[in-house]
Amino acid sequence: MRHVLDVERSILGQPWRWRALADDQRDGFAPDDLLTQLLLARGCPRDALDAHKLPSIRSFMPDPSIFRDMDTAAARLADAVERGESIAIFGDYDVDGATSSALLVLLLRALGREARVYIPDRLTEGYGPNAAALTRLADEGATLIVTVDCGAQAFEALDAARCDVIVADHHQCATQLPRAVAVVNPNRRDEGDGALHGHLAAVGVCFLLGAALLRTLRTRGYFAGRAEPKLLDLLDLVALGTVADVAQLRGLNRAFVAQGLKVMAQRRNVGLTALAEAARLTRAPTASDLGFALGPRINAGGRVGRADLGVRLLTTTDPVEARAIATELDRLNEERRAIEAMVQEGAEAMLCHDRAVCVVAGAGWHPGVIGIVAGRLKEKLGRPAIVIALDEEGIGKGSGRSITGVDLGAAVLAAREQGLLIAGGGHAMAAGLTIAADQVSAFADWLDARLSGAVAAAMAARALLFDSVVAPGGVTPSLVDALEAGGPYGTGWPAPRVAVGPVRAVKVDVVGNGHVRAIVAGDDGRSLKAMAFRAADTALGQALLAAGPTRRLWLAGRAKRDDWSGRDVAELHLDDAAWAN
Repeated sequence: MRHVLDVERSILGQPWRWRALADDQRDGFAPDDLLTQLLLARGCPRDALDAHKLPSIRSFMPDPSIFRDMDTAAARLADAVERGESIAIFGDYDVDGATSSALLVLLLRALGREARVYIPDRLTEGYGPNAAALTRLADEGATLIVTVDCGAQAFEALDAARCDVIVADHHQCATQLPRAVAVVNPNRRDEGDGALHGHLAAVGVCFLLGAALLRTLRTRGYFAGRAEPKLLDLLDLVALGTVADVAQLRGLNRAFVAQGLKVMAQRRNVGLTALAEAARLTRAPTASDLGFALGPRINAGGRVGRADLGVRLLTTTDPVEARAIATELDRLNEERRAIEAMVQEGAEAMLCHDRAVCVVAGAGWHPGVIGIVAGRLKEKLGRPAIVIALDEEGIGKGSGRSITGVDLGAAVLAAREQGLLIAGGGHAMAAGLTIAADQVSAFADWLDARLSGAVAAAMAARALLFDSVVAPGGVTPSLVDALEAGGPYGTGWPAPRVAVGPVRAVKVDVVGNGHVRAIVAGDDGRSLKAMAFRAADTALGQALLAAGPTRRLWLAGRAKRDDWSGRDVAELHLDDAAWAN
C-alpha cells in the first residue's frame, strides 16, 4: 500500500499509511463524502452506512435473551422486585463498576425498591467479591446479591454466599463458572450469539439486564397500575462506564455513547452535573471528556481509599450532597495525580526494552495507580506493560495494559492456571493479577515466551493511519465538525487523523507539564497552532524544538477546536511528524 506523503519512517519511527480504503478511493472526496469515507475506513459495511451515520439503540440493540442465563437472571430479579426482597449490589471500585451499580440502583429505585450497594476497598479487600463481604450482606438481610463488573472468577467467594447471587460481568471466564443463580457475561466460553457482544463493558451488560427485567415485569403485569421506568434515561451512565473502561466503540457500544452523550447534555443526573462543574466543563460533554475529565474523578475515590464515593455521587438526588462529593472527588483526583507521578518515576527507572511484555515491580508503590502507570508505559514502549505493587508481606498486586493484537487477559488467565499467579483475569486490552513476589521473574519469563510472537507481529504491523491530507489553512472549525460527524470515537473506532503541511516552525516552546506548543506556517503564510502533549522529552518534542524556520515538516494529528483561546479556531493535536523534502 502506498505510504502517505511517501513517509516510510517518521520522526517517531513509524510508516504513514492510509486506513483500509484503497488508494483510488482516497482522492477527490467532496466535503459531503467525508463522512462516508470515515465510516468505511473504520469497517462499516456499505449496506449499514445509514445506521452508522446516526447510531441509535434501536438499530444495534440485540434481544437480551440471546445471552446465556439472561432470562434466568431477569426472572430472579423480577421475583425480588415483586416480593420486596432485600437486594444488594456488589460492584467493582472503578468507573465501570460504579456506573453499573448506579444503573441498577436507579432502575430498582424507579421500580419502588431501594437496593444496598457494596463497593470493596481496593487496598484492604482487593478486586471482586470476597466471602466475608457476601456473608455480611446476607447476615444483614440480603436475599439476592447482584455482582457487577466482577464475579466471573469469584469461585470461593460465591461458594460461601448464603443467599442467591446473580453475576453480571464482562471479564473473561474460565471453562468452569462460579456457583450462582445466573452468570450473565458475553465472554463466557459457552456463549453463542452473545459472544458477538464481547466488547461490551459491564455497564452495557447491566443495561441489557435492565431491559430484560423490565420486559419480564411487563409480561407479569407489574406496570398495570404504575408507570414503567424509562431505561433510556440511564444511558448517560452507560456512556460514561463504556468510555472509561476503554471498551471498543463499535456497534452497540458506539450507539450507547452517542445516545448517552445526548442524555448527559440534558443534565438529568445531579451527580454527573456536579462532577462536570467540578471538572470545569461548561459545554456539552464529548466522549473524550468522559475518558479524561469525568472518568478519572469517579475513579479517584476507589484509587485512594474512598471506594463508595462514585456510586454515592451517581445515585444521589440531593444537589448539595452531589456538589460536596464532586468537590471531594476532584480533590482526590489531584492527590491521585501526585501519587501516580511518583510511581511513574520509579517504574520508568526499571523499563525493560528487550521483553515482549514489560513487567516492573516495586515495593511501596500505591496499587491504586498502577493501571494508569501501566498504560503510560505501554504508550511509551509500544508494547504491553504490567506494573506490580509489592506489599510488606511479599504479595504483589499487578495491573496490565496491552496493544491491539495481543490478548493480555487470556495470557494472565493462563498464567493463573499454570500456578504462576495467586489470582488474575481481565480482557484483551487490560488485566489484573495477584502474585507472590518471588514469582515475578518467572512470570515475566513465561509471558515473554508466550507472547513474544504476538507482540512482534503486532509491532511489525504498526503504522500511523490517516484519513486525509490538508493544507495548514484547511485546519478549520468546519473541518473539525465534518470529522466529528463520524463519532463518537474511541477504542476500536479511532478518531480521524490528518496530515498537514508542509510547514515551517515559526515559534516553538514548552508549556505546562512538558507540553510542546508550536506555531507553524505553510508556504502560503497561513499559520496554525499545534500541540504535542507530554512530549518535551520525546523525539517528537525535541525535533519540533530544534526544527527552526528553515526546515519543512509534515505534521500528523487530530484537528480539534481550541478550547483555551475563547475564539472559534482550530488547532492540531500532534501524534507524529516527518521531515518534508
